[in-house]
Amino acid sequence: MGVFERYLSLWVGLCIFFGVLLGSLFPVAFEVIAGWEYAHVNLLIAVLIWLMIYPMMIQVDFSAIKDVRKKPKGLILTLVVNWIIKPFTMAALGWLFFHFIFAGWVSPENANEYIAGMILLGVAPCTAMVFVWSQLTKGDPNYTLVQVSVNDIIMIFAFAPLAALLLGVTDIIVPWETLLLSVVLYVVLPLVAGYITRRFLHSQISGFVSQLKPLSVVGLLATVLLLFGFQAETILEKPESILMISVPLIIQSYGIFFIAYFTARYLKLTHDVAAPSALIGTSNFFELAVAVAISLFGLHSGAALATVVGVLVEVPVMLSLVAFANRTRHWFPEHSI
Repeated sequence: MGVFERYLSLWVGLCIFFGVLLGSLFPVAFEVIAGWEYAHVNLLIAVLIWLMIYPMMIQVDFSAIKDVRKKPKGLILTLVVNWIIKPFTMAALGWLFFHFIFAGWVSPENANEYIAGMILLGVAPCTAMVFVWSQLTKGDPNYTLVQVSVNDIIMIFAFAPLAALLLGVTDIIVPWETLLLSVVLYVVLPLVAGYITRRFLHSQISGFVSQLKPLSVVGLLATVLLLFGFQAETILEKPESILMISVPLIIQSYGIFFIAYFTARYLKLTHDVAAPSALIGTSNFFELAVAVAISLFGLHSGAALATVVGVLVEVPVMLSLVAFANRTRHWFPEHSI
């Protein structure tokens, strides 16, 4: 393990600090970079995430993907957590915290908007960063690809109805450009590039992937710095709101992870399937959630703020869960049972 991987939490902490610092000192520069987007997808962030995903996609063995059907438990676990448990626990936590625990500090209107933003995060399981978390836990790239692909297909049909049900509205407009562009950028293109690379490299794949690992970590750190730089003004202007929104989001993230992770242990899944299965449910498709929040409630709404806080909370929380998953690898069997 290299120096980057060994002290990853430290580097992320420094990137968070410098992101907020630079964003507050040079807001115009970050506004310009934030404007490099199409369909609510920032193109620079997309390139950095692509850089993180590409090494894992090289490891996808298309001939082995068919074997995933022989191990359906991990896929079933992911789908149950993502679509039956996670949206409803997120809504329940939002209701509990903003209608009761934090009711004295938040207006009813803001409370409802914060809850709405949390719900939008809860019904948007992650597409891109899952590959990063899976790679950091040495997850099975073939299995992770299938899990993400099946989730994306379900999301196309289930996102709008589920969001409408939990938000109590009927006019949910899915930003199809955001959804489809993200799938193309974060799944299709790196998968094609990985396949072409695999065809050319053959036996040299392992060495090439090892050489790419530092670039992958740099991509993650640059992404963290930019995300916090984009939101520096909001972080400094509304620290109390961000703190209040963060509490239920953090509880949700850890709760969902441990539900999935310990269920995977009970099911005797191998670690390379169990860890990604738990991490997929914990992570969120924040581009989609932010886009819908803005279209429904406005750019400066509490709902949009809640989805942004989801972005800020996710990376540090996910890295802590990756570390936990790696430390508990011995809890799981080495081979499928």
